Amino acid sequence: MMSSAVFERNPSADQIGIVGTTSAALVGALNSRPAPVFGQYRLSDEPEKPGGGDNDTDRETGVVTRTRPKTQRPSRYRVLILNDDYTPMEFVVFVLERFFNKSPAEATRVMLHVHNYGVGVCGIFSYEVAETKVAQVMELARRNEHPLQCTMEKEE
Repeated sequence: MMSSAVFERNPSADQIGIVGTTSAALVGALNSRPAPVFGQYRLSDEPEKPGGGDNDTDRETGVVTRTRPKTQRPSRYRVLILNDDYTPMEFVVFVLERFFNKSPAEATRVMLHVHNYGVGVCGIFSYEVAETKVAQVMELARRNEHPLQCTMEKEE
């Protein structure tokens, strides 16, 4: 059994072709990235056999491909508006239309939900977008001297 192999690189396909190796060496190549040695890659720490073991009967050909780990979807966050007794309903509708791209009818529906139940969902976003929207709403409310509160919570 041969313990090392010569690899051919194909940069356009991001694959490594194995010229001659055994199936055990092929499995070793899949499980770990070998260290370079003078233009060749060693698949194990075993020394080479005398004579190189270049028998045509010992050779197998295969392709080693790199697998990429699956990326996770980013966590999602709900942006919530909280009810208060001082912020005008028209201002809440304006905020929903401007920052959350709600139609006038949808903004009015969310505003009435906030008014009746104390809290309403403005939208669901990634962390950075949700954080930005909360900051924008709070800044506009502060500039207009309204005590409107906007928060975000992680979606489960």
